[in-house]
Amino acid sequence: MRTVLIVQARMGSSRLPGKTLLPLGGVPLIVHVIRRLQMCKRADDIVYAVPESQENCDLIKTLEKHDVKIFMGSEEDVLGRYYCAALMHGADYICRFPADNPVPEPCVIDQLIDFHKKRNPDGFSSNIAELFGSGFPDGIGAEMFNMSLLKKAALGTSCPKKREHPHLNFYDYSSGKPINEPLVPVRAPRCPSWMRRPDICLDINTLDDYSFMAELFEALYPRNPLFGIKEIIYWWDNIRLKRRV
Repeated sequence: MRTVLIVQARMGSSRLPGKTLLPLGGVPLIVHVIRRLQMCKRADDIVYAVPESQENCDLIKTLEKHDVKIFMGSEEDVLGRYYCAALMHGADYICRFPADNPVPEPCVIDQLIDFHKKRNPDGFSSNIAELFGSGFPDGIGAEMFNMSLLKKAALGTSCPKKREHPHLNFYDYSSGKPINEPLVPVRAPRCPSWMRRPDICLDINTLDDYSFMAELFEALYPRNPLFGIKEIIYWWDNIRLKRRV
């Protein structure tokens, strides 16, 4: 059964335009994503799903420089973009990752893939954020669902919000509730005790988020370009707070 990790990436963010190419440690954000996701061992393929528009030309050129697989589709219909990318690359399982999370943790994504296949193959699984007390930091994991669920959602959903945000077809993070638990069970692996930090948010949506992430990279990137969540937790607890005193 083939698992395809699909990364949604675009330049047209309303809150922080062009964030996918903003520099972190002197390197575009998307390049950090590429380098880290290449370390995942359980995904059979990685595809970058990008809108086909003039606005995204620089992003596409950056992706091409790093010799990754690219699928170009709709700007607003992210659900359709995922479905077409998954169909083209023969996915049985889809692992969803958003490109505004610059520090994915490969072992956490691998854990999700194994968990989903063994424990919840017909449902929706996530460790991208806190879910049912799972304890994961926000932004280092991913989401999983199978091709059958994606096809049903893509061909049967007309709601604009659900087409823009694929997870809303299965689970609503804001309310903490599954959309239809009997038909699409929602599950989450447990976070290892040393990593249980749901208070830490590592995605970029606003300029403040970017400023924080730039500070993190300034501190950790020069010593270890592939620093992980262990180093982030230490910095968060011991160095970041001292700088603010």
